[in-house]
Amino acid sequence: MKLTRKTLMLGLCACAMQTAWALGVEDYCDITTATPKGVKEMTPMPDGESYAAISDDGKSIETFSYKTGQKTGTLFSIDGVKGDVKIPAFEGYELSDDGRRILLWNDSEKVWRFSFTAEYYVYDTMRQTMKRVSEKGPQRGATLSHDGLKVAYMRDNNIYIANLDYGTDNPITKDGQVNAVINGIPDWGYEEEFNILNTMRWSADDNVLVYVRFDESDVPTYSFDSYRGFCMDDPLGDPYPAQYEYKYSLAGYPVSRVSLHAYDLNTRATKTMDLPLTDTDYLPMVEFDGKGENLMVGLLNHDQNRLRLYRVNPASTVAHLLLEERAEGGWLSPFTYQMSRFYPDFFVYASERSGYRHLYKYNYEGVMQGELTRGDFNITDYYGYDSKKGVHYVQTTSLGATDRSVAAVNSKGALTLLTGKRGWESADWSKGFGYWLRQWSDVQTPPVYTLCNADGKELVTVEDNAEYKAKYAGAPRRELLKVKNDAGEEMDAYMIKPAGFDPSRKYPVLMWQYNGPDSQEVTNRWKMDGLYYLCSEGYVIGCVDGRGTGNRSRQWAYSVYRHLGDLETADQIAGARWMASQPFADSNRIGCFGWSYGGYMTLMELQRPGNPFKCGVSMAPVTDWRYYDSIYTERYMLTPQQNEAGYDASSAIAGAGALNVPLLIMSGTSDDNVHFYNTLKYTSKLTAEGKLFDMMAWTAFDHSLRMCNARVQLYRKVAQFLKGNL
Repeated sequence: MKLTRKTLMLGLCACAMQTAWALGVEDYCDITTATPKGVKEMTPMPDGESYAAISDDGKSIETFSYKTGQKTGTLFSIDGVKGDVKIPAFEGYELSDDGRRILLWNDSEKVWRFSFTAEYYVYDTMRQTMKRVSEKGPQRGATLSHDGLKVAYMRDNNIYIANLDYGTDNPITKDGQVNAVINGIPDWGYEEEFNILNTMRWSADDNVLVYVRFDESDVPTYSFDSYRGFCMDDPLGDPYPAQYEYKYSLAGYPVSRVSLHAYDLNTRATKTMDLPLTDTDYLPMVEFDGKGENLMVGLLNHDQNRLRLYRVNPASTVAHLLLEERAEGGWLSPFTYQMSRFYPDFFVYASERSGYRHLYKYNYEGVMQGELTRGDFNITDYYGYDSKKGVHYVQTTSLGATDRSVAAVNSKGALTLLTGKRGWESADWSKGFGYWLRQWSDVQTPPVYTLCNADGKELVTVEDNAEYKAKYAGAPRRELLKVKNDAGEEMDAYMIKPAGFDPSRKYPVLMWQYNGPDSQEVTNRWKMDGLYYLCSEGYVIGCVDGRGTGNRSRQWAYSVYRHLGDLETADQIAGARWMASQPFADSNRIGCFGWSYGGYMTLMELQRPGNPFKCGVSMAPVTDWRYYDSIYTERYMLTPQQNEAGYDASSAIAGAGALNVPLLIMSGTSDDNVHFYNTLKYTSKLTAEGKLFDMMAWTAFDHSLRMCNARVQLYRKVAQFLKGNL
């Protein structure tokens, strides 16, 4: 329902709304309308001068000039396919290295957060013909060879190779078994916590396919009742609940045993790489070197504070140790070592050894040839190396932790910002690094997409979000702040004041938080979401990034190691007290709200003696780290066996008896990430303690609550709860 003048007069923000500007909950929370326009995904073409993108009607793939942004041709069209194999639609595509063949897919079905199965096809742009990858059922993780003539994929936990010229489609593994052995595609934990969707890699000559085998036989099976919701098409779970079962390693339990293999297409022989892997090691990094001949393999110990990088010959299986990285008093972040890149004569390795994330150049004997970047800032993305200019392109926090800038780094390590404009800037580069698509926004400005040359000169604006900007012209803006914690350290913070803000009034304050390790909420970029709806209801919104958060020094992040929920809670409370001390704040009406790690923070804050909160909202919280996944939890806490006292102190369940203010706790019943059991266990403890609370569950919804526009309902519920308690 839209907020009318009448309903506003009845609400908390009646006095604040002195203008005609007003938006409803859907305008902030409906992701189909509240999100600014983006641009169609641009796929760089081999010529370095053009890119490909799906047409507006979704029926073709068109090419465009980087220099002008104008259409230059059509690479693929559904209506133009010759031969017997045709498709009515497609959902995505991938180009072969030479751009001649296109891997397309449709009929996708979600598996986990990012992964899916689909029907795959390969289109020949010269012949204008299409071939189906397999007739035997949906495929997962289809991987096109460099020449575009072969496709490796996984089905039923086994890897197949389809040779399009010969029309063959044969398995190269046969031991795959659901909930036991997975070949090529990672398990749940690797996808969620290492952001790995596929481990299959083709050698440069396409004669060798390398893959990781995941043996999850010893990983305990997690199960929960799956109910059919009214916005689901899946008939499972009705009338009897279905049992959803999958392998999920909780903290302290066994993880998948991994091994690395190379299949030779000529000899049809599979070899196991001779790596010093233990049953508890992780394998989060597998790539071919810059020549596509040897493998570059990163082995991570179970505690995730020691990484060994090996060069491995897939023919001999012999591994040579090139370097070893250790984190003293903390963890090695996947954001770092997975940023590494491999070139014909050297490789670039990312490390936080200096206390900040920077890039280092090595040869293939493991000898460091120099620091590419240095300083008290972080490299947050590495785009690659222009061999003609001898220049590396990066994204950096050199203007401050809340900003992002695209920069060029020369052979001497000199860093030059391409535009130097404050805000949040990112880049998608052309082949050869002649052009880039610049995405930029700040707290005042919705995203603007511009095509630029390598020096940062703007060539053409692709999307400026002018219409969207006009719609939200009267909306409040985030104010970036610095707030000190009890230790006297500065924390990045922001505040959002209601439109028509009157400094003579007293406003309730709602603190939003996440504050998970290496996370970041306070940024100089555009964001318009449900918090703005709550702000329009008359609340001042506050947020601080306390100790443990990312893109500052490692010392700042490592301070929470082995005792999650302690310093973060202290810092959130310090931030809330600062907000409450402002002359416009009603210090008797301070609340807190968080999702996931932020939901956990809400519980920990409400239970801390002397906290300033009158009520709190916790969405999909972890309530005891013993109930969350091993890779994430043990990275920051080690195992419960190694750190029992830390787990006890960090348990929200253990402290539930101290809750003495109203709580709204919510979750999706089919959350495969932070299980609904976390919420049930916590509320069971509240019940045992004789505590009253409010609770809401979303039947058959997962962690993100993206389906059926449930976020509109969520923020309406939060607003209702706050109105009654704050």
